This record gives sequence, structure tokens and C-alpha cells, in this order.
Amino acid sequence: MAKQKATSKAAAKTAVKKKWTGLGAAAKSSARKTITSKGRAAPAAKTKAAPGKAAARKPATKARPKQRIAISHHREEDFKADGLRTYAHYRDLGIADATHGLAQAHVIRLIGPCNPAEVSKLHYHDVEFQMVYVLKGWVKTYMEGQGETMMNVGSSWTQPPRIKHLILDYSDDVELLEVILPAEFKTVELSS
Repeated sequence: MAKQKATSKAAAKTAVKKKWTGLGAAAKSSARKTITSKGRAAPAAKTKAAPGKAAARKPATKARPKQRIAISHHREEDFKADGLRTYAHYRDLGIADATHGLAQAHVIRLIGPCNPAEVSKLHYHDVEFQMVYVLKGWVKTYMEGQGETMMNVGSSWTQPPRIKHLILDYSDDVELLEVILPAEFKTVELSS
């Protein structure tokens, strides 16, 4: 019995040594190939209805039109004063057209200097998703449940659907990248 324990310990040490010295790397990498992503759901199995009962059917979902590639290169003339805010210029990145309205993305330049009487109005957007990334400058925001936050170059944030928010201040050179789903949405300004 003692001899069996010694043999088991020696085998265990050898297995550990092989794992860390790379001798078992082939077995290790082949084992990884069989792991599936937890983020993907397995296709639902088809089931047959019990005798005498009709099978339950899922409502048909309308297939989205096929998306296309959208490429946008920086050109100063693409910044337009035709967006949501009069104190901003927008450069459309072509995402709304390419996704048939699934999403929109644009670069926003807020025109300085900041005028809080015009800019600082509490509002929300009726969206499914909204993300903002600071490309240049800085912007100070207020978001319900978060309070005031200073966002600098490289800062990003999401705004959950219908969250009340406003801009408090910004630098004269601020540029933001904004991604919103869906492309068309309603904005509601709230009285202070």
C-alpha cells in the first residue's frame, strides 16, 4: 500500500512538472479548442408536440436588412450644424445608413465658449443604448444617480435609457464620439 501511494505521488508530481515545463502543452491547447463561449447560446432543440397537441410556435420576427460597410474619413467640411443642438456641429459617420437605422454614430464638436443658459437643460433621450467618448478637450456632465462628473480626453460613459442628464460646462475645443441605438429617437427636455 505504501508503494502505491509513493507511485501515485510521483505520477502527480510528473504531471504537474509536465504542465509547467510545456511538455503537456499539446494536450492543454487541444483541450481549450473544445471549450465553447459562454456568451453564445446553443441553438434551441426542436421538440415534437405530444400526440394530439399542436406544437407551440414562436412569433415570427422580421429579419433586419443586411448591414453594409461604412467608412468615414476626417474632412472638416463634414461637420454640420444640422444636429440636435444649436451649439454643436456634427460629423455623421454613416452608421445609420449602413445599419438601416439600427444605430447612429457621430463626432460632436461643442461650440465654445459654453453658455450654461443655453446648454445646461435637463433632458433625456428615449434610446436603447448611448455611449460617449471624449476625443479632445473636456466636458463636465450631470447624470441622475451619478451626479457631476468631469470627463477628459479618453474618458467614456454610457447613459442608460431615459436617464436624466445635462452638460454643465465644456472646453472650447471639445470633441465627442457618440454612439446611439436606434438611429432615430425622441429627446425630451424637462423643466428645471
